[in-house]
Amino acid sequence: MKQAITILDGGTGRELKRIGAPFRQPEWSALALIKAPEYVAQAHRNFIEAGADIITTNSYAVVPFHIGEERFASDGRRLIEIAGQLARQAADAAPHPVRVAGSLPPVFGSYRADLFDAGRVQDILSVLVQGLRPYIDHWQAETLSSIAEAQAVRTAIGNDGKPLWISFTLDDEDANPATPRLRSGETVADAVRAVAALGAAAILFNCSQPEVMAAAVATARQTLAEIGADLQIGVYANAFPPQRKDAEANADLDEIRADLTAPGYLKFAQDWVACGASIVGGCCGIGPEHIAALKAAFRP
Repeated sequence: MKQAITILDGGTGRELKRIGAPFRQPEWSALALIKAPEYVAQAHRNFIEAGADIITTNSYAVVPFHIGEERFASDGRRLIEIAGQLARQAADAAPHPVRVAGSLPPVFGSYRADLFDAGRVQDILSVLVQGLRPYIDHWQAETLSSIAEAQAVRTAIGNDGKPLWISFTLDDEDANPATPRLRSGETVADAVRAVAALGAAAILFNCSQPEVMAAAVATARQTLAEIGADLQIGVYANAFPPQRKDAEANADLDEIRADLTAPGYLKFAQDWVACGASIVGGCCGIGPEHIAALKAAFRP
C-alpha cells in the first residue's frame, strides 16, 4: 500500500437513482441527461466530495441500445457533449485536483460479446468520441466483454494524444481463479497482451463481483512482467450478484448486495492493491460512502 493509489468514482447510474434523478430502463443513466442534468452534476460532486481523483462522464448509456436509434440520431451528439461538459465543470470546480475520464461503453449492450457488430461499431463510437474529446483527460473504455471491443475503441479514438484506459468485465458466474476470463471466454492473459499491443496506459477490470477481481489483477501483473510492458492495473467492481451468461442487458434493474458495506468493499480493495492494482474505485451500486472509505485508507 506504499504505492500511489488513484481513486476513481463509483457507479453514476445507481447514484443518480439514489439521489432521486429520473431513472428507468431502458434509458438508464441517460435519462437524467435528457430530463434533469442537474442531478448528473450533483452525482459528480458527491463523488468528488468523497475523495475521487477521477470522475467519469455520464455517457455510458448514450447509445442506441439504451436511448433508441431515432433519439441517438437526433440528440446523441448533444447529450454526449452535455455529459462531457458537466463532468468538466465539476472537475474544474473541485477543491482538489480531479481528472475527467471519457466513458466509452460496449455500444451493443453490457456483458454481451455476442451482440458485437463490427459493421456498425465505428459509426456509434465516432459520435461518442467527437462529443467527449474536448472535455476529457483520458479515454476510459469500460465494461468491455471482448478483445474485439477494445480494438474497436482504439480505432475510434486513433492517436489523439489522450491516454487510453481499457477496462474489461469478467466472467463471475463460472469464475476459475486459475484462469480468469472475460465474458467472451477469452483469457485475461490474452486480453492483457492485446491491450499492451494497442498502446493503452492502463488495464482495468470493472462491473463484476469483487470476489473475482484479485485473480485477474494477479494474472495481469504476471502477464505484463512476462511481456515487459509497463501498464497500470485498476479495479472497480460492482455490487450485483453474479450475472448469467444468458442475461438480457436492459431487461430489469439488478438487486444490490446488502453485504457490500463500505468497510467490506475496502477489504476487497486492499487485496487488489496487494496483488498489484494502483487504481481503485467502484461500479454499479458502489456509492460515495465506499469511495470515501477507499480515500481514507489509501490517500489519508
